[in-house]
Parts: sequence; structure tokens; C-alpha cells
Amino acid sequence: MKKIQMVDLKSQYEKIKSTVDASIQEVLDTNTYINGPLVHQFQKNLEDYLGVKHVIPCANGTDALQIAMMGLDLKPGDEVITADFTFAATVEVIALLQLTPVLVDVDLHNMNIDIDALKKAITPKTKAIVPVHLFGRAANMDAIMEIAAQYNLYVIEDNAQAIGADYISKSGSKTKVGTIGHVAATSFFPSKNLGCYGDGGAIFTNDDKLAHVIRGIVNHGMYERYHHDVVGVNSRLDSIQAGVLNAKLPLLDEYNQARRLAATKYNAAFAGNAKIITPDFDANQNDHVFHQYVLRIVDADRNALMQHLLDKGIPCAIYYPIPLHSQKAYLDPRYKEEQFPVTNQLVQEVIALPMHTELDDEQIKFITDSVIEFLK
Repeated sequence: MKKIQMVDLKSQYEKIKSTVDASIQEVLDTNTYINGPLVHQFQKNLEDYLGVKHVIPCANGTDALQIAMMGLDLKPGDEVITADFTFAATVEVIALLQLTPVLVDVDLHNMNIDIDALKKAITPKTKAIVPVHLFGRAANMDAIMEIAAQYNLYVIEDNAQAIGADYISKSGSKTKVGTIGHVAATSFFPSKNLGCYGDGGAIFTNDDKLAHVIRGIVNHGMYERYHHDVVGVNSRLDSIQAGVLNAKLPLLDEYNQARRLAATKYNAAFAGNAKIITPDFDANQNDHVFHQYVLRIVDADRNALMQHLLDKGIPCAIYYPIPLHSQKAYLDPRYKEEQFPVTNQLVQEVIALPMHTELDDEQIKFITDSVIEFLK
């Protein structure tokens, strides 16, 4: 059996080696390292794929979130609501901009922001909501957009983990996540469903005026060289990374389907085990693209299971072991533990198993047999 990886980027690269290598060589031959033709090509290709008017590439996903908020001209002290159960980058940029993060609990079923908790957190100071499409599953954007319209709030989608996922609205229509809110941010970190070979990110919007502002922000506030019209940052996707992304983008749907197929096989193997709660999804839809495959372990020692798997050479991880409201950097007397029952439960139960495009049946059987063996 091939060695099991949490993410097998080497095997994925071997299948697209000639295309990736040719793109990289093109950059080296033309010396177009920053803002070159491959960046513009990727921007257009991703706009077409997503069905969004504007894609603005940038240096990484965290920058993408920060720049999206800068483009909305939020002011220090404005409140921004987001989920407690997510990676720190989501709240980090809120704090960096001297905005006020407001953390709320998540839904036990889908691990995305809880709609009732969101409603209760709105105050006269609330200016924006940041839903996170966690682990590759779309958040409830129908409800979120209705709330935003009711209270005149911006919606900034954190799409770092769900690129390519469809959002199926209550009317039955399908829209790519990241194109529903006022603006969205994504990451092209190597392990993402669409990942480059370094850091990279992008901002999406259908708002022409906002897109113009953001294009200035990513480039030191310049629209014309040495003319600084807005306060900006230095955050640009380099041409080599754009070349890698151009090679992978035509395969994104195939990659996401491979992840969904692996998740289907995992779920089938774990069916009927009362100690394992698997992610629930519809195999005929595409609202979950499984950036991570995350189980909940109940009535058993999750940490001991993790060690059991590691001892057998099976990589695994806990996303996330500490709620944001308990992190030293984000402690706030406003938060009470009773506000976060689901998040506090999840950090004790979740475990992520290997998930990537190259998983084979032999590996999946070894992984699932090893989990079941421990949980007998």
C-alpha cells in the first residue's frame, strides 16, 4: 500500500507535471514574475468558472479577507459577526483592522454559523457578517442574506475551504459559493481544493465599484504608477503561482468529485457505528466539496483514537482544538461559555481523516478498519 498522506500533493502533481512545468518555464523565460500575463489569464479563467464579474488575485487568503474588509470602508469599532469554530485568520483580520469581532456559536449538524445565534448577536454597531463555508460545506446563505438585507449589513464570504462548491438555494437554484455575498475571499494554500505551490489568494465580487477599490488596495493603493489614491497594501499573486492554478483550475470539478467519492466510501464504512457521526451530505449535489473529512467521535476517547491512528502511520488532525473565544489573543469579557455549547462540544469530538484527490480504496479500507478497530 502506498504511504498514506493527509494531503498527497506529490501524486497530484505527477499527473499534471508537464502543464505545470511548462507554465513555470514560461514565467522564467519571459521574466514576468509579478502581475504577468498568467495572472491575468488565471483571473479571467476563474471569473468564468465561478460566474462572477470580478476576481482580484492577491498574495494569500488572509490578505484576501483583510482587503475585502478594507474595501468596504469599515471603521474602527464597527462590529463584525463570525463563527467561533473556524481558523483564526477569519477573526484575526477583524482585529487587525481595529474592528470589533463578535463570535457566535455554530450549528451542530453542519458546523457553520448558527443562524439563531447570528440574529441574537446583531446590535446597532453591527456592520458585517463573515460566514465561513467550513470544511467545504456551504453555509446557509439564504438566511444570511435575508438577515443582511433586513439590517443593512455587508456579507463577506470566507470561502477559503469551499471553492467549487455549489450553493443550492431554497428555490433550487445553484450558485457557486463565494459569489453570493457582497464580497468573498479565498485561499490557494497548497492543501486547498484549488491550491498553488506557495501562498496565494483572491477576492471575488459582482460590485464594480468595490472591485475598483480593491484593485487599488492590493497594489499599494495605486491605479497609476506612483499615484496612491487609497491606502493600500502589497498583496499580489505571483505569476508562477498563477501558472500552477491555471493548470489545476480545469480539473477542480474532477478534484472535488474525487473528494466526494472518498467521503462516500468513508461514510459507507462507518455506517451503523454508534460512536461515529459522519458528515451528512447528498451525493447528488455539490454543496460539500470536502476540503476536510471530519468525524465526530462520541462515547469514546477521541484523543486516544488519534494516537492509535498515528501509531499505525495514518495522519489525522483536530480542526480545531481550541475555540476562538478561548484563544488568548481574542479573550473578551463579553463572551460566556454558555453562548458556545456546540463549539465547546465540537472541539472535544472532531477528528479529520486524510482527504485528497489521490486516496485509493486500499488506503481508505486501511484507515476505516483502523478507526473501527479502536472503537469496537
